[in-house]
Parts: sequence; structure tokens; C-alpha cells
Amino acid sequence: MPAVAHRNSAAREIAAVSVTQSGLSSSQARARLVRDGPNELPKATKRTPFRIALEVLREPMLAMLLAAGGIYLVLGDMIEAVVLLLFAALSIAITIVQEARTENVLDRLRDLSAPRALVIRDGNPVRIPGRDVVADDIVVLEQGDRVPADAVLVEARDLEADESLLTGESLPVRKPAAAEGGLASEKVEGDKCTRVYAGSIITHGGGIARVYATGPRSRMGQIGRSLSELEGEAPRLQNETTRVVNICAIAGVVTAVVVIVLYGMLRGGWIEALLAGIATAMSLLPEEFPVVLTVFLAMGAWRIGQVGVLTRHLAAIETMGSATVLCTDKTGTLTQNRMTVVELWLPTGGHNSLSAGRDDPALQAILRACALASAPVPADPMEIAFHAAAQAAGIVTPPEMDLVHSYGLRTDLLAVSNLWRASADAASLEIAAKGAPEAIARLCGLSADEFADVESAAKVMAARGIRVVGVATGVARAEDTDKPHEGHEFVFMGLAGLADPLRPGVREAVEKCRLAGIRVVMITGDYPETAKAIAGQAAIDGSVVMTGAEVAGLSDEELSARIGRVGVFARTMPDQKLRIVSALKVSGEVVAMTGDGVNDAPALKAAHIGVAMGKRGTDVAREAAAIVLVEDDFGAIVDAIRVGRRIYDNIRKAVGFIFAVHVPIAGLAILPLVTGLPIVLGPLQIALLEMVIDPVCAIVFEAEPEEGDLMRRPPRDPRERLFSLRMVLRALGQGAIALLVIGSLYLGANANGMEADALRTFAFFALLSATIALVLANRSFSRSMRIALLRHNLSFRYVLGFMAAGAALILAVPGVQRVLKFAPLEPPHGALIALVGILVLAACELTKAKMR
Repeated sequence: MPAVAHRNSAAREIAAVSVTQSGLSSSQARARLVRDGPNELPKATKRTPFRIALEVLREPMLAMLLAAGGIYLVLGDMIEAVVLLLFAALSIAITIVQEARTENVLDRLRDLSAPRALVIRDGNPVRIPGRDVVADDIVVLEQGDRVPADAVLVEARDLEADESLLTGESLPVRKPAAAEGGLASEKVEGDKCTRVYAGSIITHGGGIARVYATGPRSRMGQIGRSLSELEGEAPRLQNETTRVVNICAIAGVVTAVVVIVLYGMLRGGWIEALLAGIATAMSLLPEEFPVVLTVFLAMGAWRIGQVGVLTRHLAAIETMGSATVLCTDKTGTLTQNRMTVVELWLPTGGHNSLSAGRDDPALQAILRACALASAPVPADPMEIAFHAAAQAAGIVTPPEMDLVHSYGLRTDLLAVSNLWRASADAASLEIAAKGAPEAIARLCGLSADEFADVESAAKVMAARGIRVVGVATGVARAEDTDKPHEGHEFVFMGLAGLADPLRPGVREAVEKCRLAGIRVVMITGDYPETAKAIAGQAAIDGSVVMTGAEVAGLSDEELSARIGRVGVFARTMPDQKLRIVSALKVSGEVVAMTGDGVNDAPALKAAHIGVAMGKRGTDVAREAAAIVLVEDDFGAIVDAIRVGRRIYDNIRKAVGFIFAVHVPIAGLAILPLVTGLPIVLGPLQIALLEMVIDPVCAIVFEAEPEEGDLMRRPPRDPRERLFSLRMVLRALGQGAIALLVIGSLYLGANANGMEADALRTFAFFALLSATIALVLANRSFSRSMRIALLRHNLSFRYVLGFMAAGAALILAVPGVQRVLKFAPLEPPHGALIALVGILVLAACELTKAKMR
């Protein structure tokens, strides 16, 4: 029955429109559509796998990886070339699969692109796709409709609109009609604004509006276009890695030239000198750096994709781990953007928790009155909440009840009422009213003392961020339907308190951020009292609140100076959100910004890491962000931070290992030239070592578990370099220890008369043993030897198995030994080789403990 009443109301409105507004003709509409284009935001062309592959190939790190593979190919080193090119292909494949998945999910999330619209064409109402709406179209707006374009209200019937995606405010805004022929200034905001905007939802009432802006000319479109003027953050890790790779490459070439000159002058064979130089250059060529960066970030995107986080820019993964401030919107991000009845107040019983008193007859009476005072088929979040609460309490409106009249909201009386007839032959009507507490108190004719009690109770509830509604009921005669609102007798029932509840897990996520040294800042368009109350529920520090008006009154320098103490920004506009993010960046913070609305998009793009909500978020917000939360789960941000920190830790471990392992390789390439001993490492032997080093860097260290204190330590200093002097010196120290141990045994074995091929074999396997020790030493930042040896890493076990199988093959097959210029080893040599690994690991762990 209520649904029928709603449809009849809509039909009456359409009939009225067809008389008062003729709308555009079909030919006029077609002409405007050709002139202005479709009513939709410009979309980025969907990327095909081929286009994604081309973009991946332009990445500097991958380009260097391919270049290194090409160099080895030109030099004739097929094994090393194939290994490097395989890693490049693996990185490309992972990235294409991940980014193609991201594109497909984002495609499915485009829920705001073109709502259908009811317009008047040729004097008749017709429903058309939203993309076909044009300027000067007459649009019929009903409760529950999404506004298809920016329009000015010609007629309004108790119309309220939810504009949270544009303004961030969770409560609907009342909209009056414009004066005859007028177009109200866009600067007019709040309940005096006669404009409705694309993307907003009509939550109550209805009206007729004339479209004045479509597509990119709408307010939503203007915000989207402004994003093109913002510069994204450059990937710092990538730039730093490129710089170090260039330095190492130059050092390798210089060293190789020195080797060639020394070899030619001391030994006289310039062909052999050239081969020795090539071997040295190969030993120092830092192709592992691009391997590490490309594979780690691609795998990182895959890992956080498993927890519902889409990565649109790979560099954001690592940056997420260094975030120092997380700025978050309130509505739809921290909260669920749906109202819930949380508290009821009785004049005789005081404040009552809804969950604790659903069976109380007095509380049930208030809930029943709230439902009867709401639309039968609600679209307003508050009325939806009232119906849900009444239903949960077992209150169901009998099907024979008929809504016979509604009194709408007036500027001089902020209350609404519904008149109900219990049955067709009923002699009396039931009336239920809800509205502002003071308006309901006035309708009920409360005394001064009673009014003061209501006002005091409402203030107590409002201070906790609760929206307060007064409720009253009454009885009217069947013939009293024409009486004005104030003409009925009402009995004051009490107050109903509603709140927009937090999303599940938000408080826990905020507390995890605090433990990790990340400050969470709320930026919202809502009122300060509401924002502060929600901040308290979410464990956000709300001791210092700054409003948008205060932000507007400060210079950029003043804002940057004060921003470090502010935990909540309330009543902010979109450009102020952008200023806040920029001020935080100027003050040295690494800023992550979450949001879902069009109003969040500029700040999302300007932040170091923009995080958009996937389901509720707008296309504009998702396009501006670097990371998208598919399930709108705020807690997934913590998972992204955790993965980002783990990736950075593991990159540091891999880089430390790379620096360390190249020291003994380069040393053993140069040592024979200085001592006059047989050459240990030629191009073939170095390529064989690289077949071990590359998978260790790209697979073993990427799979290393996170450190125990990963989310209990503060973010790293944004100015801290990945290749810090301390880290490089420690790695070079580890490499020097390995070189000292191997070099000493090499010289000792030569002094004892070991043959050249056996000496080469002994030195090679000693280097392999030291390599394993360096892996163990860099697997964890902990100084515990037990963790270094027993830390679970399945990939490391596979690599060890591969190394053992390769060593067995070399030592068991004479043909392989001849190719490598190796010789069989005696059991005592095997014991010495194992001792090399033990000594190197022990010395590295002692050094690590000393440095701590």
C-alpha cells in the first residue's frame, strides 16, 4: 500500500510537469548533444595488455635490465643473457596480469558514470540514459533519484539532497526552488542553494529542475579537469636506484680498464687481458638492482591484491611503507554513510541505549512514531534508519493503514508529519511528527521547564556527535485533513538519536597506525562537534580541531607551522583539503590520503599516496588515486602499509647482499693479477655465479618474512637514502670479510702446491659457500643467529636445493669440469669450503651485533 501511494505521488508530479513545462523538442536536444557532447566525464582509454606491456617496457629499471641482458648477448654470454631476459619477462608478465586485473575491476566499479533520467521532451515525460541529458533539459527529480547533471530547481516539494560525494557532509541538504527565471549564485551554499549537482541523490521530496551544465562543465567535471594541473610524486626509490646503478656501472668500466692495463703489462697477453677485463666488468655490472626493484614491486602489487587492494602505480607500494601521516575523509571512509538509531530519550526515563531497551513499550512507541512520521518507501538515510530500527524491534505497520496526507518541512517549522487512516471505515486518524527538537516541542505546546529539559537532553546527545530528532504523535478526526500542521494536537514522545556508525575495524586500524608511528588526521566537511565525536570513536586525536574557515584565514607558511598539532579538520572545502595535504608535504611528512568523493580527488592526486574507495568511490577519485581499496575496507590500508614496509626492508636486505657479494667476486678477479697466480674467475665462472646471485636477489629476499617489529617502529625518515653510507659500509665490510677468508685460503692452497684447475675449483666453491653465508647474514636485521639459520623461507630452500644439485653435477660430470676448467676436489677441501661459510657468517653476525 505505501509503495502504491509513492507511485501515485510521482505520477501526479509528472502530470503537473507536462502542463507547466514543455521541455525541449527532440531536434533541440539532438542539436545540443552534438554541440556539447554526451553528459559524462571524459574517461581514460582502457589499457589493453599490449599497451600495458609498452608502458612497462618504458620503466627505467626494466630498460636497464633489458640493456644488461643485451650486453651479455652481444658478448656471447648466452647463459647470463637468458637469465636476465627471463627475469625481465617474469616482471613484465606479473605487471601485465596485475594491471589488467586492476583495469577490469575499475571498469566494474564505474557506478556513477551515467544514471538514467526522467526528462520532458516535446511536452511528454520520457526516461533516457543520463549521457543523453543536455543543457536546458527539464528534469523530473523524485525521491531516490541520482541527479544526472547540474541543474537549478524550478519547483521543489520538500526536496532534500545528499551531496556527500561533492561536499563530504553526511547529512542531506534542503533545497528550495529558485525565483522565477533566476539562476542562484553558485556561491550560495547549504539550505539556501537552489542548485542540485550531478552525482547527488534526492533523499526526500521531489521537484523539477532545468539543466545548465553537463559532463565536464558540471561541478564534478570541473574537479576532474583540475586534476590534470596537479603533478604526481616522482618515484624516489626508482630515481635513487638509477643513480646508484649509473655510479656502479661507471666504477665497473673504470675498474675493467685498470684490469686490462695491469694484465697486459704484467702478463703480456692482451687477448687474455681483454677477457679478464670483461670478466671484471661482468662482476661489477649491477644488473641485480633493476631485477630487485622490478620484481619486488610487481610481486608487492600481487601480494596486496590478495587482500583487496589494487595498485595503479607500482611506486606507491614502497612509498606506502614510508607514510608518516594518513589523512582520511570521514563520511563513507571512516563511517558507513548510513544513519543508525543509537539512542532514545524519554521525558520520564532519560537516555536509553537502543540495544538495551528494544522490548520497552515506551521505547517501542517512539520507534513506531518515528516510522510513521517517515516516508513509506524511504530514501532519506534518517528515515531508512527509523524503519530499520522499528522493524528490528518487531514493529510492523499494518498493511491496511493508508497514508492520507503529509505535511512537509517549512523554513518556519522544521518538522514533518504524516496522517494515517487505520482502516477504510475508521472515524479517526493517527498523526506522527518528527523534526528539530525545538520545533516538535513547540508543536506539542511544552512548558518552559519541559522545553528546557528537552533542550538540555538534545545538547548532551549532540555533543557526542549524535543527530537528534524530536518525535510526537496525536489523534485527528477524519475531516481534519485540511487543517494546517499546527492545527492538530500532539503529545511529545521523546527524542531519537541517530549516528553514522564507524566501519568495522576502523578503530583497530587507527590504533595499529599509531603503534607504527603514523599520525591519522581526519579531514571532513562535517561540523566540528560531529567530527570530534567520530574522531574519539575512531581513536583519532581530536584535541585540536581546525575549521575550513580557519584554514582559509592562514597563509601557507602559517598553516605549515600549525598543521603538526591538528588532528581534525572540519567544515573543509575541496580546495582546502588540497591545501592541507600540500602543507603537510611542505612540513616534511610523507602523506597518504584516503577518500571516495569527487571533492577528495585533488587531494588524492597531490598526496604522496592517494587511496580511493572502490565500491562507493567515484570514477574521478579512483582515477586520481594510486591505490584503490576494492571492498572499501579502511583496515586494508594497514595491510598496504605493512606490505610497503616489508618490501622496503627486503629491498634493503637484497641491496646489502648485492654490494657484499660483489666485493669477493671483484677481488678474486683482480687478486690473481696482483699475485701472478692462475685466473680464478673468467666470464663463464662469473656467469655461473650470477645464476645463483640473481634468483637469490629476486626470489629469496622478496619472499623473506616481515621483521617482528615491522609495525611497532616509526616510519623511516623521508630523507633517509636507501643506499645510505652506513648500509653501504656494512655491506662492503661483509664482502671484505668474505674476500679475506677466501683470499687467505686461496693463497694458502697455492702455497701448498695445489694445481691450477683444482685451485680454481676450490676458490669457486669457497665463493659459493661465502655467498650462502652472506645470504644468511642479510636475511634478517635481527642479531640472532637462530633466526638467520631457521627463519622460514620456502624459496630459499628451493634455491639451496638448486645450488646443491648444480654443485653435484659439476663435481660428478668430467665433461662439465673440462668446460669450466675445474678439477675434482678431495674431502678435506670440502670441509674447508664449509668452514669458509661458517667463518664468514660468524664474522658478519659479530659485526652486526657490534654495529647495533
